[in-house]
Amino acid sequence: MEKLKQRWGISSNLDLIAIFIVFAINGSFAAWVAKPITAFIGLSPETVTPWVYWPLRILLIFPIYQTTLPMVGWLFGQFKFFWEFEKKFLSRMGLGFLFRKR
Repeated sequence: MEKLKQRWGISSNLDLIAIFIVFAINGSFAAWVAKPITAFIGLSPETVTPWVYWPLRILLIFPIYQTTLPMVGWLFGQFKFFWEFEKKFLSRMGLGFLFRKR
């Protein structure tokens, strides 16, 4: 746990617990939100093969997760951590241009 706290630049065990809770809640929330969206656009395991449905659902969950992560982090007092986490993650994916100052 100490290595993780050092890597993430946090000092408190409570911050670490809050961060873990945010990751868990946000993952569940993104999956929950994606279900009615896939149903709305007519995708379900009954209408398309699971080989198509699940990759499309995962592709839908990803932007929902990335968008809501700083928001859920804010609710737990961890906005700064998750904003920096988000910028670093998206930069590694080649989407760093989204955060460049103009």
